[in-house]
Amino acid sequence: MKFSLVAALVVVLAVAHGTEAVSLVKRDVQADVDKITKIINDMSASITTATQDMVEKVKALEVTNTAQTYMEDSRAKIQPLVEKVQAEAAKLQEQVKPFIANIEDQIKPLTDNFNTQVRPLTDNFHAQVKPLTDMMEKFFQQVMDQTKALMPPQ
Repeated sequence: MKFSLVAALVVVLAVAHGTEAVSLVKRDVQADVDKITKIINDMSASITTATQDMVEKVKALEVTNTAQTYMEDSRAKIQPLVEKVQAEAAKLQEQVKPFIANIEDQIKPLTDNFNTQVRPLTDNFHAQVKPLTDMMEKFFQQVMDQTKALMPPQ
């Protein structure tokens, strides 16, 4: 009888515990479902943001690549023209060299002649002005000395 009583008590406790456990499981499942739903929503938002960022970066990269391609194409189109202009400039410079040398050869005697004619004039002018400048220098020195003499000592 004691055994039956103990067995019955264990069965009652087990049933009570099972009922309580089912009740807890129902509550935990709902909380877990809410948590999982929140996590999935957060992940979805994060993936959406990351995808939008990636799309913007890809678009920016495409714009950069398009600009780079445009620059390279433009450079490829302009390069032959630049080379042609440089070649023509070099040819023109070679053609002008003799002309410039000829002008220099013609002007050199004129400048030499001018120097030989002007040199005596400048020397003569200097010889005439030198005594005047010396006299003015002496005059200004006398004025300075007299002015210093008139000033009271300090």
